Formats: sequence, structure tokens, C-alpha cells
Amino acid sequence: MYRIEKTAVIGAGTMGLGIAGQLANAGVEVLLLDLPSDGPERNAIAARGLERLLDERQPGLLHPEYRHRITIGNVEDDLERLADADWITEAVVERLDVKQALYRRLDAVRKPGSMVSSNTSTIPIALLVDGMPETFRREFAITHFFNPVRFMRLLELVRGEDTRPEVIECLAQFNEARMGKGIVVCNDTPGFLGNRVGVFAIQTALHAAFRLGLKPEAADAIFGRPMGVPKTGVFGLYDLIGIDLMSDVARSLVSILPPDDAFHAVAGEIPVMKRMIAEGRIGNKGGQGGFYRFADPRDATSRQTLDLETFAYRAFERSVPESAARAERAGDPALLIAGDDVYAEYAWDVLSRTLCYAASLVPAVNASLVAIDDAMKLGYNWVQGPFELMDALGVDALLERLEAEGRSAPAFLQQARGRSFYRVGAARLQYLGADGAYRDLERPAGIRRFSEERRTRTPRQQNPAASYYDIGQDVGLVEFHSKANTLDGDSMGLLADAVEHASAHCAGLVIHNDAAHFSCGVNLAGVLAYIDQQDWDGLDAFLAHFQQTVLGMRDAPVPVVAAPAGLSLGGGFEVVLHCDRVIFHANSVTGLVESLVGLVPGGGGVKETLYRWFEHEGDPARAAWQAFKQVGYGKTAHSPVMAQSLQMFREGCDAFVMNRDRMLDQAVRAVQELAGDYRPAGREPLPAAGPAVREAMDAWLQDTHQQGRLGAHDVNVGRQIASIVTGGGVAAGTLLTEEDLLDLERTAFLALARTPETRARIAHMLDFGTPLRN
Repeated sequence: MYRIEKTAVIGAGTMGLGIAGQLANAGVEVLLLDLPSDGPERNAIAARGLERLLDERQPGLLHPEYRHRITIGNVEDDLERLADADWITEAVVERLDVKQALYRRLDAVRKPGSMVSSNTSTIPIALLVDGMPETFRREFAITHFFNPVRFMRLLELVRGEDTRPEVIECLAQFNEARMGKGIVVCNDTPGFLGNRVGVFAIQTALHAAFRLGLKPEAADAIFGRPMGVPKTGVFGLYDLIGIDLMSDVARSLVSILPPDDAFHAVAGEIPVMKRMIAEGRIGNKGGQGGFYRFADPRDATSRQTLDLETFAYRAFERSVPESAARAERAGDPALLIAGDDVYAEYAWDVLSRTLCYAASLVPAVNASLVAIDDAMKLGYNWVQGPFELMDALGVDALLERLEAEGRSAPAFLQQARGRSFYRVGAARLQYLGADGAYRDLERPAGIRRFSEERRTRTPRQQNPAASYYDIGQDVGLVEFHSKANTLDGDSMGLLADAVEHASAHCAGLVIHNDAAHFSCGVNLAGVLAYIDQQDWDGLDAFLAHFQQTVLGMRDAPVPVVAAPAGLSLGGGFEVVLHCDRVIFHANSVTGLVESLVGLVPGGGGVKETLYRWFEHEGDPARAAWQAFKQVGYGKTAHSPVMAQSLQMFREGCDAFVMNRDRMLDQAVRAVQELAGDYRPAGREPLPAAGPAVREAMDAWLQDTHQQGRLGAHDVNVGRQIASIVTGGGVAAGTLLTEEDLLDLERTAFLALARTPETRARIAHMLDFGTPLRN
């Protein structure tokens, strides 16, 4: 009955823009309306908003051309145009009177069978539709997106007492399949799920840090990656969102939560922060800094921390508590609470209170613990949801410690005593229901999360960096799982073994993981160790093994399909480049960025880039120039659509999906599709561009350096890239094999690795996470 082909968004602020942008990314026509401007251009407000979608730092569109799918207007002149929309969603100011006035106007112009929704996170749906006709109430819902809409996966979907089930079903299906969202159906309760738990956790971490007198760096080192939450920590997150805005969020929840809710204990105003807001120290957006700032925004080494006693900025302390370092290395949050120092006390206080709070919401706020876990993983980027964390800590150990302290545990947590919230039963992952019975965890058709499937399978091979699984359907899977999924000898050794096993026993192989990033490249710490030991033979052997592994994967008798999400950079992207087919996530970031650390791609990246450009251009000189500049500048694509123009995405071969949870299913299907009459696709030799082109590249490097657009070492790196892409000195037209180009890559890599400038760049990247220009 309901379908979505044309849409409209009311409100061109941050959230409305994000929703409109993601609708455009999904290939849907969007009408974006805001208030009329007082000036001559009536649609100026919406027009300015549309420009913000093109922000290069965080673009809201997969490609700038997608802006043409968005038509702008204003709510005075263009309201009648909403009659064409199948779905109208509003993201206007969080005031009930404003929203209700808008709904009355919408109902007068919308067509029968169209749906209306609100992006509110604070106003109950019963109040939103109070006084509206039944026909409106039956086709109204809350669609609560998270910011930034393109990148945050969670959509909280809330139905009203009168909302038709078909409306919820249509919105859920469309937003899951087309918009790429993970759907969590919520009851109409304050804060729904994501913000209810997420803001409680943040406030708990903040108040505990002040109570225990922890420095911001120490608190963020604990309430960060070691705990399985984003690396910003709590003080960094306040700076990122805005200290004033986060304070408003806390006050908003105070106003809507029941008086006996535990949130009120961690919502009080902190005097230091009140002073910070008064003085304009509201975080990254304020210009004066917040808890942190950079004395020189261009210098990553100039980070400073606000001394909360003197109110002066001091040098940022980079050392972290040993318990946090151990927990991050081991991937075990239990190590955070194992000690008896102030850091363990802080970790225990934050974890125990947050986990108990989450458990207290079942079943009153939501009957399913899976919904709460999904909300935190998809909406707040937690590695594990609260109930997965309780299993990791041990339910009984958690209960025993709470009882030893005289603290009461929520009934649902006590119900899990002697058990766990998740278990594997009959080769299926099951979860504990509110009634104490286990249920199979079932996802919609096509939705597969390997993080869940992994728990039901035993790896065929495994080492600290990677694992190889049989995932059924005659398909094997390689999962990288080192820190940031960086690649080393273990990673590549397991990949080589998996290719050999799959070639003999499977229809094909998938390379995929559920981590934030597919792979951030070769382990730079390992490369630095080779350099410091001057083990050039060892470094050359590592590179040669990497090259032969990806070539062996490409030339295997069975298809290999990569399914990358997040960052696929450097060596990680070299693995992707050598796969038969790639199923990208729509937000995948890809590129060869080795030049930023004073190196060249040494795992076949330059070779593959040159081949792809030659196949596109048909001319060795033009191909060499394209590869030279692309690799030299370390160009990246922030979506598969953008990657196509850089020959990183092969039209007619590769594909992308909007929903991360559909990648694995699509990759398995691709293996099965290719396996029928599969033949490895080798590479014929290509003609060298020759010395004249190399000399022209050298002249370009010198000229660009003199103009101040390249540093001195950039010229050295560029010369090495030029040597590879032109053939290493052979005459123009000389045929170059893949092995020839791979040898040139290794030679260039080793030459640069011997320079002090490259060592300095690698060390700077490891210490500060930003490039050094030298």
C-alpha cells in the first residue's frame, strides 16, 4: 500500500540536511524546504544548507552531482509541492507548538497515503499528534536519525498508538535497504534507547572523572578504545559535540525523564563547565578551545589540555594508564577494573553504573536486550553493546562485586545469574529474553553480521592478526583483527594459507570484517622496527611476501571477493585492488597514502594503479602521469562513486551497498556468481612510458617544489614514483611485466626507507596520527 519514490524534508538545519543528503545518496528525489529569507532570494536558507552538504571535511553526499536530486524551496511559497511526496519528514526546532502548527499545514496539502514523520528525540509522539485527525495519526511516526546522518547507522523508529503497522513496515524497509540504516523499533519513552543509554554513560564518565580528580587525558584513555567506545573519550567528545550543546542535551533529558530515573544523579551542572561556557571555551567549534585545544592548529604536536584548577592550558600528556594500555592490547575491558588504583575505580564506576542502567530498561523501556545493544553499536559506535559487555566481564562476577559493595542490581541482570545474556545453542546465536527464556537471534533476509556469526564458528586457522573461517555455502572467509587491522607478516601469511586452502576446498573466498575499518594499511611500527634495525633484507623479504601473496590471491583458481568498509588505505587497499570483485560499503574510504609517510606503495599498489590507468587511457605516457600524480598526492576517494574516477572502482565489476549489514551476503553471492566458470584474470605486459616522461615528471616536481606546493622530501618520493611508473629507465615501449613493476616498487620502497626524512615521517604519524611535511 505504501511506497516511497518522492520525498520531502522540512528544515535545512544539520539534521534536515543530513536526511535530505542521504535520501539523495539513495537515488531519491527530495524537496528541501526551510523558512523564507527576508532578502531577495526567498530560498536562501535552504540554498546555504545545500552548500554545507558539499563540505570536503565531512561531505554529506556520495558525489557532488547528487545535489541535483535535491530541490529547494520554502514553507511559505512551496508548501503545495508537498502533494507529490510519498514521505514527508520534519527536522525543525524542538518546540511542540512549532511542530503542531506545521503538521496542520502539512495535513492540508499532503496526498492520501503519504507518510509524515518527525526527527524528534525529546517530544512524545502522543503529544506531537494531539488534536490531529485520525487519518494523520495513522500515517505518522517518529524517525530519529543520528548525526551525521550519512555516517551514523542507527535509525530509531517509533510508532504511535494509532500508527498503521504498514507505515512502520514501509519506513523500516526503505530506510534499511535504501538509506543503509540499522532499524531499532523503540517504544515511545523519553530518549528512546540510544540517547537514553549513551548520554547516561557520557554523563557518568564526566562526573566520575571530576569526582575522582582525574586529568582529562587519563579519563579519555580509559573511557575510550580500551572500553570499546570511540577514542574521543568523554572530554574529547564534549569538545567535539560542543560543551554548551551537550549541557543542553543533559538538561533536556532531565526535563523528560521520570523523577526516580538514575540519570538525575549524573546530570547536575559542574561549576568548571559553567565557567567554560561563560568564557566561550565550548570545544572545537568555539575557536577558543575546550578541554583541549591546539596552540597551532597546523601543528599536531601543539595539543594542549585545560588545567581544571588554574584554568590555563598546559602541554597534553600522552602517557596513558598501564591498565588502559593492557586492556586495549588484549581487547579485554575486564582488565580495566582488575586493579586497585584510581584508574580501576574510575573504570568500575563508569562500567557498573552504565551497565546496570541499561539492564534496568528491560523490559519497561524495551523488551529486547538486542535492541539496546544495537542502539549503542549503531548510534554511538560502541564495539560491544551493554549486554555484550556484561558477558565479557562475566555476569556472575559483576553481580558478586555489586553485592559486595552493597549495591542492588536490576532484576533483569539478576535473572541472568549463572548464565549469560548471549549464548550459542544448536549452532545459533541466542539471547536472553525478558521472560528468562533464550531466543534465536534472527536478522532480516540479507542481513549478516560476521561479528555475530563468528561466535557460532571455530576458525580453521588463526593468529594474532587474522583468522580464516568456513562460513558455509562453500565459501571461506578471512578476517583481519589486529589494531586498526594493520597488516604484517602474520596477516599476509594467514591470507596466503587461506587462499591455498580455499583453492582446494571451497568455491571461493571472501575478505571481510565488522570492525570500524577494513584495514588502515601495513603496520608502520613494524616498518619502523626494520628501519631502526637496518634490516633491509628483512624488509625486502616482507615486501616480496606481501606482493606474492596478493598476486597468488589474484591468480588463485577460485574467486576472491573483498567486502571493505571504513578505511581501506595503503596496504589494505592493495589487498582490495587484487581481488576479483569488491563489494564496497557506500562510505568506504580508499586510497594509496604511502607518500604521506615518505614511502611508495610496495605491495603492488603502484603497479595496479598504472595498469588500471593504462586500460582506461590506452596510452602509456598518459597512464604514467595519472598514476604518478594519484600515488604521489596520496589521493583518496570518500565513496565508491568518487573512487570510479580514480580507477579504484571498476564499473560493471565492483558494486557498493548502502547498508553495511548487507555486505557479507552480497560478497558471498558474488563468489557464487563468479565460481561457475571462473578463470583467473592475469595481466599482460604493458609498454613503458620511458625516460623522456620520467624527465618531464622530474621537471614538474622541481617546478612544483619551487612554487612551495611540495616539500623537499616530497620531491624525493615523487622521483621514486616516477621511476616506477615510467619503467625504471628502460626505453619507451619496452614491455613491462607485473614482476618488473613489483621489483621497481620494492627498490623504491627500500631506497626511501633508508632516508632520515622517511623515518621522521613514520615516527610522526605513529605519535600524532598526522603527516609531517619535511
